[in-house]
Amino acid sequence: MKILTKWLRAYLPGLSVNDAQLAEDLTLRGIAVEGVYDLGGSNGSLYEMDITTNRVDAMNHYGVAREAATIYGLELKPLEFSLPAAKPAAQPFSVAIEAQDLCGRFTAQVLRGVTITESRDWFPGAEVASYFALLDQKNISNAVDATNYAWLAMGHPTHAFDLDKIEGGIVVRRARKGEKLKTLDGLERVLDPEDLVVADHKKALALAGVMGGWDTMITPETKNVLVEAAWFEPMAVRQTARRHGMHTDASHRFERGADFAAAPTASRLVSAILLASGGSVEGELVDVRVPTLEDRTARRTPVALQLSEVQRILGTTLDAEGITAQTVEGVLGGLGCGVQAASAGTSSWLVTLPSWRLDLEREIDLIEEVARVYGYNRFANTLPAFAGGVQALPWAAKEAAVRTPMLAAGFHEAIASTFCSAAEAAQTAQQPGQVVPLGNPLSEEAGVLRPSLVPGMLTMVAGNLNRDVSDVRLFELGTIFSGTTDKVEERPALGFAATGAIPQDSALHAARQIDFHDVKGVVEQVLGNFEARGLYFDRFPADAGITPEWLHPYRSARAVVDGVTVGWFGQLHPREASARKIRQAVLVGELYIDRLYKLPLRKPAARELSRFQPVRRDFSLVLDESVAWEVVDRAMAELRIPELVEWRVREVFRDSRLGKGEYSLLLGATFQAADRTLREEELQGFHARVVEAVGKAGARLRAQA
Repeated sequence: MKILTKWLRAYLPGLSVNDAQLAEDLTLRGIAVEGVYDLGGSNGSLYEMDITTNRVDAMNHYGVAREAATIYGLELKPLEFSLPAAKPAAQPFSVAIEAQDLCGRFTAQVLRGVTITESRDWFPGAEVASYFALLDQKNISNAVDATNYAWLAMGHPTHAFDLDKIEGGIVVRRARKGEKLKTLDGLERVLDPEDLVVADHKKALALAGVMGGWDTMITPETKNVLVEAAWFEPMAVRQTARRHGMHTDASHRFERGADFAAAPTASRLVSAILLASGGSVEGELVDVRVPTLEDRTARRTPVALQLSEVQRILGTTLDAEGITAQTVEGVLGGLGCGVQAASAGTSSWLVTLPSWRLDLEREIDLIEEVARVYGYNRFANTLPAFAGGVQALPWAAKEAAVRTPMLAAGFHEAIASTFCSAAEAAQTAQQPGQVVPLGNPLSEEAGVLRPSLVPGMLTMVAGNLNRDVSDVRLFELGTIFSGTTDKVEERPALGFAATGAIPQDSALHAARQIDFHDVKGVVEQVLGNFEARGLYFDRFPADAGITPEWLHPYRSARAVVDGVTVGWFGQLHPREASARKIRQAVLVGELYIDRLYKLPLRKPAARELSRFQPVRRDFSLVLDESVAWEVVDRAMAELRIPELVEWRVREVFRDSRLGKGEYSLLLGATFQAADRTLREEELQGFHARVVEAVGKAGARLRAQA
């Protein structure tokens, strides 16, 4: 937002620092000035401000001036606007609040015989024309400009109605189903029953806190005006604005919590500007309040604060004097808090919270305000007190056992968003329907808590590929979510993705594209760090409906440890790759780490190297295409021959001379004893046991074919 230093100085006659120093001091205290632009001469400077959403009280000139007055210990000029004596009304103007949970206060002031004209500098404190020119704010008419001036000056939105177009009195209520309202932007809107409207006895006049209505807008022919200043519940304004796709200056402030007590002052300011061109006041200000909402905002329970607690939390200052009782009272008093000693002779207070600071709720909030205004740069650089030793989390060692092999394999750790779209969640969730939607999502692409790490992995891979980074290997150790909105379950998981070339490791091995078996090897290394009775990989027919939708049905596998599924991995489904505009093969997977953490870590054991000669025997096997290597591998492991120290696939051979649907596999086995040289009769026995085991697994020796 834009702030004029000339306007600020009108509220701070004693301000002596220059505009550059003022900007720096405000920024150091959280009221960020992003840019300072010299307007020349006596016009001062224009500040481009970046005010955080919780500081709606500083989204105006008077709020920024209050901050400056507190910083420098200056007296802030009060907001006082006098009106001529009111002419008696035949009867008070009728105002009723039906939706008492959404509107806490509504004030109405009747003005008669006003003249709608162009704006000018009416009087000190209402320099509309000159300030608007410096702000590049459009001048419309004195009525409209007066309401704009009010929120620029003191931050409270107001509205002016053409009184002669109001039938009966004012009723603040929820809209009726199917009710229509033409707003000031010229659009006719169909209202929702949850919309809060300002209405008369027959029709809706305005969307409360968002925008006025067309039928009661001020025109050059307007003679009688109703000035409205109110307080609306922030959530109601936010939901109404979102439903209708609107964002106005009024809704921006009401959504963040306006000042409940500011309505009468804002009404007097607008009325004073309008009456400067003629007219009179009819009747006293009508002020209707809802006690329950007033207690929640303007009459909150005082907060107890102790100087000892302030000093304990904030610590040592660079100034020898440190934080004193006078410092605390000066800061909080300057910010508008009522500071009253809790008891005589003690440095403790009961602090009354100002109505414009709804972000202040607890003692720690007040301590933070003291630190902020005092200046964070005035505190000594000290480490917080600590007793005891650093203790690793219970799962730290197991987490390291997962992370270390991923890093060793050349994967880079990444962090993706915790949210994903509903479509991505439905596609990657472990169990259908176990997706947790957000109540107030930032966008459709981030509407649910992620049930899987796969969407984030694919988004990051696609982002790298779109930026011409063709070789990508990423992993994330993160949290996934399932359940319902009422009961959310969080679990750790490992997501990974890889694409592109594997770097050349020697002059003899040329670079090649990473493939399924490379990723499978990394998964085996991770799972191999956990003590398990059995580990195997399998896959299912494409029409079985078991393989996740995001995986290629013929180039993927399931990892199973001790009979429990611990993850899926493989090539990304071409359909999903096309949807994400990925043109090269991507290997992706996810392991359910919470299931692995239930297993103990494998304890490495050193074994003395044998001094005796190893013996290698090869077995040329013929297998049906339906028999995978995992079946043979399990059969070899179940032999539990101490002298069988290694077995692996040496070669895979397919040829028309084999039977239909068969292939040949060369199995290499290595035998070695720790205490002797193996004799031929022992090797013959081992050979027979291997042939029997692989035969039960569905293989036969090729020589027997």
